[in-house]
Amino acid sequence: MRLGSLFLLLTLCLPALTQAEESPTQPGVQATSAQAQIDQLEQRLALSEEQRAALSSELQSNASERETVQVQRLRQENQRLKLQLKQVQASAPLPLISEQQLWFAIGAGAGLLGVLIGALLRSARRSRRDWLN
Repeated sequence: MRLGSLFLLLTLCLPALTQAEESPTQPGVQATSAQAQIDQLEQRLALSEEQRAALSSELQSNASERETVQVQRLRQENQRLKLQLKQVQASAPLPLISEQQLWFAIGAGAGLLGVLIGALLRSARRSRRDWLN
């Protein structure tokens, strides 16, 4: 291994070695401070959970109020549209013939047109036959 890479490796490991050598002289002091931190964090967690529950219930009540208002507005809109539909249906003129009668008339017209075209074509053939004879 080269001397430069060895020196680089030594400088990188030096901070880790110094931290490993600095061990606490009183392990009980560190354990009690860690326990105090854990207790403090548990208290903060409980407080946060209470706040979350309060905010959640407030959000649900706001959402239900919003839904109630929206449902009420939609019902009013529905009633207004139904009334408008009744007014338009009452003022609309009645059709002269029903849909069934319309299709019957279309079928009759198509049949009549077929008969007329057939008669015209037949008379044209007769005149040709007469001319050939």
